[in-house]
Amino acid sequence: MDGAGGPGEGPAQEALQSLSRRLQVQEKEMELVKAALAEALRLLRLQAPPTSLQDPGTPGPTRDSSPAAPPGLPPTRSPSSVSRGTQTETEVETESSPGPPGLINGPAAPHGGGEEPGGTQSEGGGSSSSGTGSPGPPGLLRLVQPPQRTDTPRRNSSSSSSPSERPRQKLSRKAASSANLLLRSGSTESRGGKDALSSPGGPGSRRSNYNLEGISVKMFLRGRPITMYIPSGIRSLEELPSGPPPETLSLDWVYGYRGRDSRSNLFVLRSGEVVYFIACVVVLYRPGGGPGGPGGGGQRHYRGHTDCVRCLAVHPDGVRVASGQTAGVDKDGKPLQPVVHVWDSETLLKLQEIGLGAFERGVGALAFSVADLGAFLCVVDDSNEHMLSVWDCSRGTKLAEIKSTNDSVLAVGFNPRDSSCIVTSGKSHVHFWNWSGGAGVPGNGTLTRKQGVFGKYKKPKFIPCFVLLPDGDILTGDSEGNILTWGRSLSDSRTPGRGGAKETYGIVAQAHAHEGSIFALCLRRDGTVLSGGGRDRRLVQWGPGLVALQEAEIPEHFGAVRAIAEGLGSELLVGTTKNALLRGDLDQGFSPVIQETGLCADFHPSGAVVAVGLNTGRWLVLDTETREIVSDITDGNEQLSVVRYSPDGLYLAIGSHDNMIYIYSVSSDGAKSSRFGRCVSLDPCSQGHSSFITHLDWSKDGNFIMSNSGDYEILYWDVAGGCKLLRNRYESRDREWATYTCVLGFHVYGVWPDGSDGTDINSLCRSHNERVVAVADDFCKVHLFQYPCARAKAPSLVYGGHGSHVTSVRFTHDDSHLVSLGGKDASIFQWRVLGPGGAGPAPATPSRTPSLSPASSLDV
Repeated sequence: MDGAGGPGEGPAQEALQSLSRRLQVQEKEMELVKAALAEALRLLRLQAPPTSLQDPGTPGPTRDSSPAAPPGLPPTRSPSSVSRGTQTETEVETESSPGPPGLINGPAAPHGGGEEPGGTQSEGGGSSSSGTGSPGPPGLLRLVQPPQRTDTPRRNSSSSSSPSERPRQKLSRKAASSANLLLRSGSTESRGGKDALSSPGGPGSRRSNYNLEGISVKMFLRGRPITMYIPSGIRSLEELPSGPPPETLSLDWVYGYRGRDSRSNLFVLRSGEVVYFIACVVVLYRPGGGPGGPGGGGQRHYRGHTDCVRCLAVHPDGVRVASGQTAGVDKDGKPLQPVVHVWDSETLLKLQEIGLGAFERGVGALAFSVADLGAFLCVVDDSNEHMLSVWDCSRGTKLAEIKSTNDSVLAVGFNPRDSSCIVTSGKSHVHFWNWSGGAGVPGNGTLTRKQGVFGKYKKPKFIPCFVLLPDGDILTGDSEGNILTWGRSLSDSRTPGRGGAKETYGIVAQAHAHEGSIFALCLRRDGTVLSGGGRDRRLVQWGPGLVALQEAEIPEHFGAVRAIAEGLGSELLVGTTKNALLRGDLDQGFSPVIQETGLCADFHPSGAVVAVGLNTGRWLVLDTETREIVSDITDGNEQLSVVRYSPDGLYLAIGSHDNMIYIYSVSSDGAKSSRFGRCVSLDPCSQGHSSFITHLDWSKDGNFIMSNSGDYEILYWDVAGGCKLLRNRYESRDREWATYTCVLGFHVYGVWPDGSDGTDINSLCRSHNERVVAVADDFCKVHLFQYPCARAKAPSLVYGGHGSHVTSVRFTHDDSHLVSLGGKDASIFQWRVLGPGGAGPAPATPSRTPSLSPASSLDV
């Protein structure tokens, strides 16, 4: 009958299944307890002096003649003291010994989570070092009284335990306590910079950042313990390298253009160099190839700014440049004030620092005067009142200042025939300013405003741009797609403007130029004007009387026109809202100098194809010669964070934000892929990663994967054996890795700063020669460490330039260059790696973009 068994059959079956799973867990934990006890007894036997077979007249073994410790453990000696405690277990800890910088013997590490060699996750913390003894060699073991401890609950479990769970917790405590016989005493590390993290032990308690143990190193991120096992070949951390590496970095090339949210950002200098900015760097780019390429092309960089550059102005001499930066904070929370730098584009030397402490939030727009050969500089800041100020360029003194408007100010400029006339435009306004210098006395100048009158014309919401014509007229581009011509006219009492008593500025002509907003206007050398559209992405050339002469359309994938600059001859430079920089002309069209797509990528070892992961779970394989898509596959619907080919090219691993690692078999040329499996544990008690995948690396034999996740896990997978999770991580301590990009691991734990909250390090990469490791941090910096970096708070060489968190770093295949990617600043920096003494190998083949293939990848 369908109703047989009653409604209670379902819950009863679930209860039986739950009890069965719990029994399996307890059986496994008993096995781990036995293994830990056996290992502890073996160690004690090694330390015990021989007695039964020793001749009474033979002197006993001295302390120095004790047996050698097993591989991976420090030298040991016999127990020197035994003390009884209230618990039934006896713990072993080491004598104090000199350790790596920042690691000292001290109180035990906080409770919870330390994995032992048998593969179990212990719930108790390290032993206390309250006992004192006679000094001895490093690593000597002694028995001490164990402290009382409070058990820390497992992750995803309640703090209160039910009666059915008490046997399991008791077994876990026994396993942890027995396995602690193997461990060296804990250590504490003072936290600096950030607030100390509270441990589950109660409010105000502190977790130590590092805990040095005999066979492992334990660090804590957000209160979570992370155990990293010491390779068996390393007998002492003292034998590892210390100090910064002899290699250094030199900025070689910057890819990127800030077009999505900035204006006044693209100009051409007298030298023919194109000047623009990205992140904290102002780039001077000479068309004609890359570094060492044909035509003398290349880049130079002005790097005097401490935060993101937001606007530029070029002096009438075509040599001097003014650049304004935004406000910010450094890694210690100290404010970085907005400021304007005036510098020489030939020498890259700063000539004047203007307005330090005078601006709020940032510098939004600036312009040099023209009629008096650039004697003055006008600046508008990003404060609520958008303060308008005029400065003496040679002295760096402020001559006049006034509150301009509470609305956004998007552009500023001097009248080319009269430096006493300044124009600003922005949200729903065009303002014409008259200023007097106050006989050059700082602060004595005055500014008066005349508002542009729209009269019978519709007042647009925004006027993003304008150009000043040689005859004194002004052209503005607005959000309605119109170009308006402004001229002086007699004041009319019926007009609502706030102009002077006798004249005001009004519209004398209008031309509908674009569908949607006009973002850029450019006055050409021949007197014609170029306009750039937003929605329609058109470039239009206008003759006298605003007659359209010629036009071209920018492809949709580049975005709308943001800025226009006239290059040499008929060449035009166009910046777009999708951060692309284009070169070309109205006849032949435009090609990209800079373009950015994708989230992560990796080259096949053959170099024939490259895999690119996108933010929708979709990934592509592209032919590197034809750039055609040869494969298009989707795994899940979450963004992909890492793609990585195995060193032999037979597999492709794809790490996703759905917590999975997808494995594909790959053909010899890399063009074809088929699903091989997924890295997810089939054990119901261990489901693999419980957070999104952040990093992964293949072993040198191509059979295993090491992976990190967003909740700071380190897991190991047997791919060749069927994508199985390796429960005993201790057995992977000697495995060699083809690449090292995982941010958690014994060989790189020293890169983490003291007091880190787990978000300070975004990416790292070991060089292929295994000499250095590069690190991308959350404070806009790139670091260079020696490898292996297994000393707490290891010193590094630090390099700035990015204006946002650095998301990824990778070495090129020959280690000649390092590539770093910015986050919100959307920049890519290419660094040349220099050997000791500043000498570095030149790239094998001169090119603008050193090859990233094979065995190189980028993850954003």
